[in-house]
Amino acid sequence: MTHIKNEHENDPVHRLNKHTGQDNKHRWVRWIWPVTGVGALLWFLIRVAPKPSRAAYPCQRVAMPVAASFIIWITGIIGSAIAYRKAKKLLRQKRFVTAMIFLAAGIAAAVVTVNHIYQEPVVAGESVPNEPIGQGKGINPGRVVWVHDTNATDWAYEGVSETWNGMDTTAVGYWWEPNHTDQNAVDEMMSKSIRALAGEGTDAEAWDVIFRYFNVNQDKGDIGYQEGEKITIKVNMVTSHNVDSNGNQINQLGWVNTSPQMILALLRQLVYTAAADPCDITVGDTTQPFPNHYWNHCHSEFPEVRYLAHTADWGRRGAESSEGKWCQSRMYWSTAEAEGKIPDYLPVSFAEADYIINFACFKGHLAGVTICAKNHYGSFIRRPDADYDPDYYNMHLGLPCALGPPGMGHNRNFVDIMGHWQLGAKTVLHLIDGLYGGYNWQGRPYRWKMVPFGDGINDANDDWPSSLFVSQDAVAIDSVAYDFLLEEWPHIVAKASLEGGAEDYLHEAAEANDPCSGTFYDPDNDGNVVRLESLGVHEHWNNAIDKQYSRNIDPDSSTGIELVRLDATAADLWCDGKVEWRDFAVLAKSWRSQNGDNNYNRHCDISEPSDGVIDEYDLTVFMSSWLVGIK
Repeated sequence: MTHIKNEHENDPVHRLNKHTGQDNKHRWVRWIWPVTGVGALLWFLIRVAPKPSRAAYPCQRVAMPVAASFIIWITGIIGSAIAYRKAKKLLRQKRFVTAMIFLAAGIAAAVVTVNHIYQEPVVAGESVPNEPIGQGKGINPGRVVWVHDTNATDWAYEGVSETWNGMDTTAVGYWWEPNHTDQNAVDEMMSKSIRALAGEGTDAEAWDVIFRYFNVNQDKGDIGYQEGEKITIKVNMVTSHNVDSNGNQINQLGWVNTSPQMILALLRQLVYTAAADPCDITVGDTTQPFPNHYWNHCHSEFPEVRYLAHTADWGRRGAESSEGKWCQSRMYWSTAEAEGKIPDYLPVSFAEADYIINFACFKGHLAGVTICAKNHYGSFIRRPDADYDPDYYNMHLGLPCALGPPGMGHNRNFVDIMGHWQLGAKTVLHLIDGLYGGYNWQGRPYRWKMVPFGDGINDANDDWPSSLFVSQDAVAIDSVAYDFLLEEWPHIVAKASLEGGAEDYLHEAAEANDPCSGTFYDPDNDGNVVRLESLGVHEHWNNAIDKQYSRNIDPDSSTGIELVRLDATAADLWCDGKVEWRDFAVLAKSWRSQNGDNNYNRHCDISEPSDGVIDEYDLTVFMSSWLVGIK
């Protein structure tokens, strides 16, 4: 029988493929690019067509160049095929010049097509300034208050002899000691932040407005805080785990947690101003001890407060599971990674609370940042990672680090935490203690270079951040803190971002109702009928010097973040960064009063030294600030 050769039989590549079976085995590979291109195009059209502003989202900025390349690719193929056929027809007609023109056009189309297949896409996670997504929350939607007072911190530590197990601070002591962190300055920072957040002239009026706003939105009615209602304060104590048998922390004493001064300032506000009974307040971290230097600072003034710790040693309140004690206290993680694992139930201290206050600290992390959302990793009865108990879902799988997915548009378990009705949804207030910013997960304190903490140039001018951030918007406050941390420590935050992954949870939470990942976030397991709503607003500032967000640039804007910056200006009685008629009205309301009178307002006693009377001395100080135009 005569063997008829296939036209490709002499092709060595074909012979190799034929010999190895590669023709059929890997035929699917040729479809990767077309399928990817069609998918990116459909995803872009489905997401952006109904809402064009989504074109600025990082996931769409990845999809857009892929979709565009696909359109150019398919157009190039069709164009080159048409040109080639036209050239072939013209050659048969001996119209050589015209044929060569079409042939050249076909080659050009092919080159353009190939070039666009390999074009680099836009890197996900590049910060786009003033492009807000999500819906602002709070009395003043999207408002974040930032109080900066250099008088609050006075610690001479310069980074001497750091080791993994702790820091040698023998010569200068520790940042949390009374001679290094000024309690009076911290108390005033707390007071200013609460008044500025609510937009009220007194602390009492501000707390009433804050609680009323929360209760209205929880369908509890237009009521303030009621006697007997329980408040749980979640603080970050992650580096306090090494204690001896008496409750004394034995190393890592110089690393940053939520400070005892900030905790005491908040307790004073809740008890003395908001009228909460100390026995109805719980404060601590369920995964860590509450060491003696914290206990001693707070317990002497508030012995009836319940100080929360992992175990019930030394008079602390131990972590206790709410399983079988509170309905709907289980956390349903919106990921298949949690299937088959021991279910997570919130501790009793969180399930029983009428209000939760999230009091984080200011830290970078291996996964980018540790601020309010990640603070709630310590709101369970077990630690978050599988190293401690592999039978539980490893929460670190939701982080953009070695375990979790990098980049944007992924399931992030922070959203489940922020949206759970017994945890994030019960959070009345979000705070970040920025007295001493912590570098990496350990929270090693470093002086900051960025303006206004330093001058950004000379190391000798670096200083502690000496700040407090407060908001009713869980997404907005983390967005602001993210901008600060990224500017100061890009080698930690940006490196860990892994193509934007460190801020991915902010995008997912801002659009929890329609997230880029497509995840159906349902932490309450309400039957997979209703998605979470937007959990807050996310955007980036315009630049690190001005620090302006959308509502700063346009006060009439109906979307975006408003950053209210407050410095140590005593005459700014309304706490809005200005000294004007509203501040004068506050002073006038308290005029001629003295300590003990019903209309006495201690914030109006601004003369030096304070004398307990609101009179001409205070008016003189006030007018001097007004006349020089303090802003």
